[in-house]
Amino acid sequence: MTKGQTFKIGTRGSPLALAQAHETRRRMMLAHDMSEDQFEIVVIKTTGDRVLDRPLGEIGGKGLFTKEIEDALLDGSIDCAVHSMKDMPVDQPGGLIVDCYLPREDPRDAFLSLTAHGLADLAPGTVVGTSSLRRRAQLCKARPDLNVVEFRGNVQTRLKKLDDNVAAATFLAMAGLNRLGLMDTVPAKPIETEDMLPAVAQGAIGIECRDSDDATRTLLAALNHAPTTARLAAERAFLAGLDGSCQTPIAALAELDGDRLTMRGQVIKPDGSESFEATETVAVADGADMGAAMAAEMKSKMSADFFA
Repeated sequence: MTKGQTFKIGTRGSPLALAQAHETRRRMMLAHDMSEDQFEIVVIKTTGDRVLDRPLGEIGGKGLFTKEIEDALLDGSIDCAVHSMKDMPVDQPGGLIVDCYLPREDPRDAFLSLTAHGLADLAPGTVVGTSSLRRRAQLCKARPDLNVVEFRGNVQTRLKKLDDNVAAATFLAMAGLNRLGLMDTVPAKPIETEDMLPAVAQGAIGIECRDSDDATRTLLAALNHAPTTARLAAERAFLAGLDGSCQTPIAALAELDGDRLTMRGQVIKPDGSESFEATETVAVADGADMGAAMAAEMKSKMSADFFA
């Protein structure tokens, strides 16, 4: 950065997205002894934020939350973009790169209800809302007796929908609730990963920039969290190997123990009627290869219409 230049951080405008952009700014200020007035948070509305009345799969999938922001990166309107990595397609547009990850938050899902303490408390036929095909498929597998409906919106919107009896329960990510400081104020309870395996990269923040922008890449390198990078390398290789998108119910979680990495992966039919699961442990350096191999093994067992 030249003297007097403002560093522009692009983000979606939701409370959670802004909290993540502010966290990125705070870490950059600490790492480089910069002041707040050297930054500008640039809010960019994406198609996924504008269209709330239809499932994501019907209007394009994961790129709906990134395209407009990435366009701003490519035309130089912003210097970097802050993303929830579970929303990121596995491939970036040419000229862009994500090689900086902040420390991962709690990757678990949370069960949210005004009347029930958990899934086991829900009577057959109870309406449960979710916009996630992964959560829908997992729910249909675990509780095929429930009635699952489309349910989108931020935390406040979903709470209002619960209060209006649109559904009796829904799900959110623990990471978002923690980053917004809401765990003490909303009726949410964490779901253990043995019961609901999270989305790939859930709880992780990635920072994207132009791959030719050496100055920005140098600034961001000081923020990168190596353990999160290693975990996401395995998970996103698994996702890539399965051609994963918002239209494919895929879950994975990689965890570190010293120099070893263990990952659980899961692929489920959208109606929950069939699934493939696997667990592997390898050296950390082999995580991405393991993720790709696990995906290939599962793919070889699937019927051609598995995701139909």
